[in-house]
Amino acid sequence: MAKLYLKFEQATLKEASLTQAVFTIGRVPDNSLQIDNLAVSGHHAKIYWDNDHYVIEDLGSLNGTWVNGQRVGKATLRDGDRIAIGKHFVEFKDEGFKPLSTVPAAAAGPATPKLDETVVLDTKKAQEIIAAKAAPVAASGPLGLSKPASDATSTKERVGMLNVLEGRTDQAQYVLTGKMAMIGKSSMATIRLKGFFKPKTAALISRRDNKYFISASGDKAKVKINSEEISGQHELKEGDILEVAGMKAAFSLQD
Repeated sequence: MAKLYLKFEQATLKEASLTQAVFTIGRVPDNSLQIDNLAVSGHHAKIYWDNDHYVIEDLGSLNGTWVNGQRVGKATLRDGDRIAIGKHFVEFKDEGFKPLSTVPAAAAGPATPKLDETVVLDTKKAQEIIAAKAAPVAASGPLGLSKPASDATSTKERVGMLNVLEGRTDQAQYVLTGKMAMIGKSSMATIRLKGFFKPKTAALISRRDNKYFISASGDKAKVKINSEEISGQHELKEGDILEVAGMKAAFSLQD
């Protein structure tokens, strides 16, 4: 029976056997393998048996499904293949036994419920993982993901910038060119906080419709804008002073 091993960096988080006719992977709990991370779509991909082999099929995910560094819509799986789902890897191991039950390849995954918006990956760590494996594409977005032609725009966008005023960080200035920037001590953070007691993730800055929004990440994290604590997402304006986990920074927009 084939098995999947869910991994994050060097750690194996979960092990699952492919005992179901259609095995789904995604962020919501009704998946066969749940990956609770905002970089993973609600129903991200599915794996099923097709005649004499296993197939993985992307379910229209935002960040895509990658097999051995190649983005795929549908692909045959072979023993030892590494599947990138968001920031996680799933290792496929096939012992060569046909599953007990099968369904036609066209069988669909579960209906997607309404859920929080999937975050587009744009962290230094994820860029290193995917860029090292992915094939070049003609037009690319964050992490080398291909962008539809309809995404092109002739409007000049203003790019956000953070200038650190107080606190220990790995840089004094950050240009926010991506769709998401994480603030924290984690090695995957875009804005790296220094200090033994700093949280791994303290806040997230997201970019959409040429606007920037900040929100706390975690129950204990607090974010202040211009000395006032915020809840939920808050749009950043030119000249705002943000405070999070001992860091104080000024937000500005540049052409």
